[in-house]
Amino acid sequence: MQTYLRGRDMITTQEWTKHELDTVLDVAFDLKRKRALGEPHPYLDNKVLAMLFFFSSTRTRASFEAGMAQLGGHAMFLDSTSTQIGHGDTWKEIGDILGRYNDGIAIRQVDWGIGNDYIRAVAEASRTPVLNMQCDWYHPFQALADLQTILEHKGDPKNLTINVSYAYAASYQKPLSVPQSLILLMTRYGANVRLTRPPEFKLMPEVVAQAEENAKKAHGSFEIVEDFDEGMAGADVVYAKSWGSMLTTDDLDESAEISKQYTDWITDERRMELADQDAIYMHPLPADRNVEVTDGVIDGRWSAVFDQAENRLHAQKAVMALTM
Repeated sequence: MQTYLRGRDMITTQEWTKHELDTVLDVAFDLKRKRALGEPHPYLDNKVLAMLFFFSSTRTRASFEAGMAQLGGHAMFLDSTSTQIGHGDTWKEIGDILGRYNDGIAIRQVDWGIGNDYIRAVAEASRTPVLNMQCDWYHPFQALADLQTILEHKGDPKNLTINVSYAYAASYQKPLSVPQSLILLMTRYGANVRLTRPPEFKLMPEVVAQAEENAKKAHGSFEIVEDFDEGMAGADVVYAKSWGSMLTTDDLDESAEISKQYTDWITDERRMELADQDAIYMHPLPADRNVEVTDGVIDGRWSAVFDQAENRLHAQKAVMALTM
């Protein structure tokens, strides 16, 4: 266990050592156990987390607010449209001033080409830790919750085949941040990570290069396939969700038109039968039901999505307790 994490930012898991990430998981499981047993754990008594949202949220807001309350602190919700950000408050003011008012700052800013830069700029200006609730590059807390879920359902991820796959969705062109954080974190833990996506739906080359290097160091593997069924074959974990073709076009309407070529990329019962017989299905939610995934899969015997959603609470509490 690492005992020197106070004040650390969590912008991407890639900037934390594996020992530090192991500590987060250890604390997350302990906090989950305490909540199940009804044991109070007010480790952040009288502390306040500022939560700044540029993008709508259900699970992220609810889990961070609940987590801070359970840790004895308070979460302050700030919507970018109801603040002075549109009238002159820059990253400098947000970081410096909110860092003086609060004990931590959490930000969700997923605008393409803006989000990660903005969060890092706020972190540079803040005297308190900055937590990335999702940006255009990364979604670290989702990935940590996903790893916790895999550990619960499948055990040590080393040598497991984890299929991180694109799936079609009609709702909107979703960020790259979930698949990018997944391939980075799961390769750190020695999994055999399979990135399955159409040619137009590439991830950032620098992130892919880091995942490849992680796999080498952890004695796992990383591969890219472009056939949906091939990606499913023999997988222990099927993590299939939509993302936009941002590296092909920055026009969201054009990206949506490209997506329509892949409406058959849906996780259905037939596809899950191609995976390992004990495979689990994962999705960060919300899912486009019967578009990304059938009801029979997301509500069926394969599904771990609600355990994933719960583990957002515990993983986030662990990082907050350790850093704030």
